[in-house]
Amino acid sequence: MKRLPITLLTCITLALSSCAEKQDEGITIVKRLATEVSNDYYVANRAPLQPAQFIKLPAGSIEPGGWIRRQLELQKDGLNGHLGEISAWLQKGDNAWLKTGGQWGWEEVPYWLRGYGNLAYLMKDESMLEETSFWIEHILNSQRPDGNFGPIQLNDGKQDFWPNMIVLWIMQSYYEYAHDNRVIDFMTKYSRYLLTVPDEDFLYSYWENSRGGDNLWSVAWLYNQTGDKRLLELGEKIHRNTADWTKSTQLPNWHNVNVAQCFREPATYFLFTGDSAMLEATYNVQSLIRRAFGQAPGGMFGADENARIGFFDPRQGTETCGFVEQMASDEIMLLITGDPYWAENLEDVAFNSYPASIMPDYKALRYITSPNHVISDTKNHHPGIDNRGPFLAMNPFSSRCCQHNHGFGWPYYAEHLILATPDNGLAAVLFNTCRVTARVGDGTEITLHEETTYPFEESIRFTISTPKQVTFPLYLRIPSWCKQTSLYVNEEKVNATLTPGAYVRVEREWKEGDKLLFHIPMVLSTRTWQVNKNSVSVDYGPLTLSLKIEEDYKSLDSRETAIRDSKWQEGADASQWPTFEIHPASSWNYALANNMTMMIRRKSWPADNNPFTLDNVPIEFKAKGRLIPGWGIDEYGLCSVLPYESARKATSLDEITLVPMGAARLRITAFPTTEK
Repeated sequence: MKRLPITLLTCITLALSSCAEKQDEGITIVKRLATEVSNDYYVANRAPLQPAQFIKLPAGSIEPGGWIRRQLELQKDGLNGHLGEISAWLQKGDNAWLKTGGQWGWEEVPYWLRGYGNLAYLMKDESMLEETSFWIEHILNSQRPDGNFGPIQLNDGKQDFWPNMIVLWIMQSYYEYAHDNRVIDFMTKYSRYLLTVPDEDFLYSYWENSRGGDNLWSVAWLYNQTGDKRLLELGEKIHRNTADWTKSTQLPNWHNVNVAQCFREPATYFLFTGDSAMLEATYNVQSLIRRAFGQAPGGMFGADENARIGFFDPRQGTETCGFVEQMASDEIMLLITGDPYWAENLEDVAFNSYPASIMPDYKALRYITSPNHVISDTKNHHPGIDNRGPFLAMNPFSSRCCQHNHGFGWPYYAEHLILATPDNGLAAVLFNTCRVTARVGDGTEITLHEETTYPFEESIRFTISTPKQVTFPLYLRIPSWCKQTSLYVNEEKVNATLTPGAYVRVEREWKEGDKLLFHIPMVLSTRTWQVNKNSVSVDYGPLTLSLKIEEDYKSLDSRETAIRDSKWQEGADASQWPTFEIHPASSWNYALANNMTMMIRRKSWPADNNPFTLDNVPIEFKAKGRLIPGWGIDEYGLCSVLPYESARKATSLDEITLVPMGAARLRITAFPTTEK
């Protein structure tokens, strides 16, 4: 069973201490990394910032492979890779990010460029790198003598600083990839400009006030590059003027993307102050939103756009923006705390919730996706869904935030597969096929090659390539759900107790061709969601399973189905970017039989390397269930809320198929139950 967030007292103790259990020579089990030392080759937190547990390698250090590379290729060939050709917000003719006074100039260009640029760095695609450079050059050249840059959007006569926060993240990645020192000068001048803005004019409006933590993360990054003490002052100013995410039972607002993105602001400020209450506050929000609206599988919470009292059934969903922002927050929290919980929450969202929010060809996406989601049409489902419009359809233009922002989810995930450690080592914290080149030990540049189809298989294989023998530690995260983990080094089994929810640290003199085999057996388990009528979800390792519902796709004209703020470039061929409705072509209103043995069916790995479709998914599970005749589509055109446990059920017990949740664009994932 996947663990819920650890208690607040425990999380503080673990995050601030290093605790180790000695095993065989060279093998240590650690709950956290020692931070008394500092990495010699990669930029870590400078004093007085609190030391971080992990260090992100520079953009471009990791070469993704396997199924994650396929997702990135689909993204490149899909909406994110071609949005600059079709979105009016990205047109170059009258764009405020390219010239003063242009028409198009809020968050859309930065949102899109953040994912597009990091995708370019991962794929080493020359045309994408050229396009990225085009926009970055114009943004750099937009800086004014006072240090401010870009288009100025006003709210009550005060500048909206939110779009600039996204740009800073873009510049950080660009600097890591290109080592262009203009970025440091650009960000330094802008930071000094922010210090001159009066508090009453700073982070004044809704979005920027909620999201000041994004700016704070950039200030920490810049301080680590330069050591400029005035940045510490700016960090305090940003926190002082950002919405208060530290209250025990309240949030500044209940907007799903804001919560997923902004709950980490106090933990980021903890780096500046060392105040453990700040770290505790972030853990509290992560837990609070899930206690109130997250009693459902998939790693998220049922907020639609804004969480509402009484709307917490698993038929409520999350914006696609919310998925990718939660993934980014999990990555940052993992860097700060080293707590494996954040890696597991990231995988929960990335493997189970996020893939099904996008069409298999990545040419359209869904604004709202839910754990129990049985129809994906263009109707207005308000007030069942807290949005007025066609927000359940797969549409390339609904809504313009997710349309532009979804693209940074997979690139950022890929960039965090392997991290540097304070003791000049490496850590595999997320598992996927990749090749990483990094300096370790005495400064030797080695290549670590990881091969796996995880989470669809139980083994991860590592191979070391090094020009000479070199001693360094390699950390592997041991999932909390795995009780029988084993590790082999050059085919010899490591004699150690691999504790779930910790890290195994392997320090040795590595030589060319050394191999590790990390085996993490998966078992079926269930979770009961008491708040939601004791519904049950089924897990297989990091995968959550959904009822397989046959999907009937209906293609529609995207110009006719998009919402009002969706705008096409003149001359864009809308026929190449259709909207799809998805309707159920099989029964979905099943209760899952209790205490029933499920049969696992493994299939061939998909030839196109994309496991997130019903046709391709390489693993299925046979179970039993009973139809619930009274559970159907409600007055809002949605999957009705879960029936009561006493609801009448069919007498016949049918065989049903469960598939990984991320492959099911229609699904029931939180099941009523029935006796077998």
